Amino acid sequence: MSNNIEPFRIAASDAQLEDLKRRLREARWPERECVDDWSQGLPLAYAQEVAAYWRDKYDWRAREARLNRFAQFKTTIDGVGIHFVHVRSPHAAALPLVMTHGWPGSIVEFQKVIEPLTNPTAHGGDAADAFHIVCPSLPGYGFSDKPTSKGWNVQRIASAWSELMPRLGYKRYAAQGGDWGSIVTTCIGIQDPGNCVGIHLNMPIAMPDPATMNDLTENEKSAIAGMQHYNDWDSGYSKEQSTRPQTVSYGLTDSPVGQLTWILEKFWSWTDCDGHPESVLTRDELLDNVMLYWLPANAASSARLYWESFRRTLTDPVTVPVGCSIFPKEIFRTSKRWAEKRFAKLVYFNELAQGGHFAAFEQPETFVREVRNCFRLMR
Repeated sequence: MSNNIEPFRIAASDAQLEDLKRRLREARWPERECVDDWSQGLPLAYAQEVAAYWRDKYDWRAREARLNRFAQFKTTIDGVGIHFVHVRSPHAAALPLVMTHGWPGSIVEFQKVIEPLTNPTAHGGDAADAFHIVCPSLPGYGFSDKPTSKGWNVQRIASAWSELMPRLGYKRYAAQGGDWGSIVTTCIGIQDPGNCVGIHLNMPIAMPDPATMNDLTENEKSAIAGMQHYNDWDSGYSKEQSTRPQTVSYGLTDSPVGQLTWILEKFWSWTDCDGHPESVLTRDELLDNVMLYWLPANAASSARLYWESFRRTLTDPVTVPVGCSIFPKEIFRTSKRWAEKRFAKLVYFNELAQGGHFAAFEQPETFVREVRNCFRLMR
């Protein structure tokens, strides 16, 4: 099998863009919600406003060029073509770092942090903090190929990343991730301790320690309440995607309004946005991310990761050094003492004052600082 690495550029066809506009023009809308907030989901007025902007004002060609300013490639690993951004630092001693997104995210999340991470001296930083950055699209996401057979769970993706990094010339590397990327990154720490020098997580999965239940801190009480809220009010998408990913994908693949609202509601729910996603991200940024689901028509293949990976809980020991950054509006938060039970070598732990689930996207300067601070302890 070929180990070739081929250059890649994002390039939607004119026919794809015209088809999108036609579908947006012909959208069939539901009636308005019965409440004056988002408690029944994305409000009709906002959905129509964003859809009209997407149809009439959003300039994909300009956004496409902006995404293409970073070098991108594809290579086949374990039978699946993997798309990735790869930006080498100008600093020779840079640490290779593979950064992994989740759902409903994409490589778009990392656009604002790649340059300061790879070239810190151009952004007020120190050459000693430089990274060579690799941002792969998960299999079935973005412009990676869609697996055609079952078995592509988080452990298999971690193995693929551990093959990708040496293929790029990086035998020794570090890993970072949030959402599914956090779980993939944790798997790398479990599966490849010989080459992975350490990991940084912005949604570490470390469950509440039963031994702490009688003396919970306020942050721990808040974290438990957050988990309960997610379970009761915020996890319907996950239940659907982990049990019937094919069924839910028909509407999302056929309707851009369906795909838009399925994703956009999570940016309202999971960002530190004070009630409106556009208070932390621009409308163009939100649509850039949606386009990486719409153009490749990957509603089914992206949802399938839930079906693949919810079958087994990860409890294996993580032996590499671990750093955690806890943002206040994250879905699942942990405390230091809970994290210490999960990670034997917890070398960095910080709780932030602002930010949510899409940390690199929402709070790029804070995210860059956290990544630098964490990996100073592991280089």
